[in-house]
Amino acid sequence: MKKIVIIGAVGGGATAAGQIRYYDPDASIVVFDRDSTMSYAACGTPYVIGDVIEDEQSIIMTTPEKFKAKRDVDVKLRHEVLKIDREAKTVLVRNMETDEQFQESYDSLILAPGGSAIVPKVEGLDSSKVFTLRNFEDMQRIDQFIKSEKPERCLVSGGGFIGLEMAENLKNIGLDVTLVHKSPTIMSILDSDISLIIEKELALQGVKLLTGTTIKKTEGKTVSLSNGIELQADFIIMSIGLRPNTELALQAGLKIGETGGIQTNEYMQTTDPSIYAIGDASENFDMVTGDPKRVPLAWPAHRQAFIVARHLTGNALGKKGLLGTSVLKIFSLTAAMTGLNEHTIKDKKLSAATVTHIGNSNAGYYPDHAKITLKVHYDPLTRKILGAQCIGGKGVDKRIDVIVTAIYGGLTVDDLQALELCYAPPYSSPKDPINMIGYKAIHK
Repeated sequence: MKKIVIIGAVGGGATAAGQIRYYDPDASIVVFDRDSTMSYAACGTPYVIGDVIEDEQSIIMTTPEKFKAKRDVDVKLRHEVLKIDREAKTVLVRNMETDEQFQESYDSLILAPGGSAIVPKVEGLDSSKVFTLRNFEDMQRIDQFIKSEKPERCLVSGGGFIGLEMAENLKNIGLDVTLVHKSPTIMSILDSDISLIIEKELALQGVKLLTGTTIKKTEGKTVSLSNGIELQADFIIMSIGLRPNTELALQAGLKIGETGGIQTNEYMQTTDPSIYAIGDASENFDMVTGDPKRVPLAWPAHRQAFIVARHLTGNALGKKGLLGTSVLKIFSLTAAMTGLNEHTIKDKKLSAATVTHIGNSNAGYYPDHAKITLKVHYDPLTRKILGAQCIGGKGVDKRIDVIVTAIYGGLTVDDLQALELCYAPPYSSPKDPINMIGYKAIHK
């Protein structure tokens, strides 16, 4: 009987355990996690804080007891894996409640350790109330602080996914929100013209945005920025980035890739074939360029868990790489992207052309319609689609989903005009924005 040990019990780890059990009814599966909660929807935590999701327990998908009863998987929470002995094929585990340590053997080991929020060294930061949002307990701490202390002003540091989602949700529950971002424009994965549309929306919604600056010093509720501005904040949300948790892998001598993640092959195996790595801490490769890529999002973690489960149970199915497809709600807008952006295309010195269509999400004469901007980058010679971005009031996600499917299926930008997409006035137009991109590309 094969014994599988999994480190990490959230998205990737819990999914891997469930998938392995589906394919192998007899395997012995043990999961360890430092947190006190397993298999929760981390992406839902900002919306619990913003009271959009009223019951925090609703984002917990299962418990160790339920998982054991349904999947026959042993999940040990508040257990920290301290060391991997590759030669002996054991891990050293510490029970965080009792401080007891013990060895656990494995035939195959899956690393799904996730990542940790980056907190920069800032003078006086210890004197201020500072939170990060990486797990269920972080969410509870922020929520409890808001409900008990009733703060009025918040400073959000970092204009990525978590920063923007927190800015929206904190504003929606009545807080005065200032967003500080180091780069000239927010959401660095987007092209700057798309980011500027988001910045306009933030201004319209009353979120104060300060770009090109960082927190230089804090003293209690007083925050001094690198641009010389001083402001007041009852608490700070630090969301400047994610550091992959690779300490165990490094200690075990596994190779760390150029993106900072644990290097894996097409089956998610590390440089030790009996050890796999999935989720935020794993390095994969880009579907468009083939270069190393790390995407700390939910979809890749779940997909990687499936690939590992298939490989472990003798039904190998390799991955084709990652596009980094993502979507974000910012008040009345939705922004989504897939593949390469302008910065990456320029950085890699790729030949590229761009076609943009600004139009309606659906028939303009229909009462419920919105403006959308769809932007697609492609190779002018091969016509291969390199990446796409879309922003607007509705219908954004489905356009990017179509582009993802086109890239995966090897369609060219010219093929987009021929796609027979759904049409009725509440949903689209006879020539969908996707079709219009194809028509414009052919004309170019």
